[in-house]
Amino acid sequence: MIPAVVFRPVRLSVICIVIALVALGFAAWAGAAMFGVFLAIGLGLGLVNALLVRFSVASITSKDSPRKGRMALNSATRLLIVTAIALVIAFAFRPYGFGVLFGLAVFQVLLVLSTVLPVWSKLRKGETAEDDNSALAAGSTDHGTEGVR
Repeated sequence: MIPAVVFRPVRLSVICIVIALVALGFAAWAGAAMFGVFLAIGLGLGLVNALLVRFSVASITSKDSPRKGRMALNSATRLLIVTAIALVIAFAFRPYGFGVLFGLAVFQVLLVLSTVLPVWSKLRKGETAEDDNSALAAGSTDHGTEGVR
């Protein structure tokens, strides 16, 4: 079994803020401070999208009969809106506006790493989702979801 995936939005937010500040610093040093601003906006758009994913999954799966079609429509609509916002910014404020697209790309890498690395770590230790569930059933408070907020 694959261990439970932990999504930690607070940790991810802090990492995004640090990367945005570093990008702003380098961009300002290179004489293109606005690129850093737009990269930070892209990171923010990615974070908002990830939080909306979490919210929509929670609300759809809490129903008695969750439907895949509703989830797919929700995902497609959200991605269309985020993409449209990013492209409008990119073209309206070119050339620096393209930093939004770079920010979204960097965020996706961060999101994948922040979810894959904890799973990989648990797999290397030999822990599984069954271990998490048995610990939960035994009354343990340390069941692998401590980072879910």
